[in-house]
Amino acid sequence: MKENIKYAIEGILFAAGEPVKAAKLAAVLDCGVEDVENAVGELKDEYERDKRGFNIIDISEGYQICSRPEYYTYIQEILGEQRLQPLSNAAMEALAIIAYKQPVTRGQIEEIRGVNSDGCVNRLYERGLIEEKGRLDAPGRPILYVTTDTFLRCFGLKDPHDLPPLDLSSLDTESAQGVQLEIEGK
Repeated sequence: MKENIKYAIEGILFAAGEPVKAAKLAAVLDCGVEDVENAVGELKDEYERDKRGFNIIDISEGYQICSRPEYYTYIQEILGEQRLQPLSNAAMEALAIIAYKQPVTRGQIEEIRGVNSDGCVNRLYERGLIEEKGRLDAPGRPILYVTTDTFLRCFGLKDPHDLPPLDLSSLDTESAQGVQLEIEGK
């Protein structure tokens, strides 16, 4: 593989600031997706070996350069970023429902949670963790929500299928079966 493909990918990912699909990199660099995957693998190895301040993460069939988590506090201090308030338990519940059941309507979220979820859904949307993905073909045509690439980055996932399996063992048998049926949509 040409050495310049590897560093061209590095430059593109650095400048993009968001995930770039492997297929798009291959098309722009006039090479195969396998060449891109090999080059990214070499870059990841170099970054790890040299303990660089950044790494490449796999996300949504593509890649993104991100700073290493262990340097976040230094970066935050230099940039003077205001730390975002952590998500409330209610917002985390709604986010978990969306992540495991997507696409899902606000009404379906509320049915599972048993309470109004307008505020939770709005906060998740404002933070870019969820997005609208069309409308359900039903009366009122409610909005369908799915998780975003930002959600994947925040939780270190390559794609929504990488979510860990649900652990319902802490619930009693009847509650666990009810939760599982709700999430599976049965």
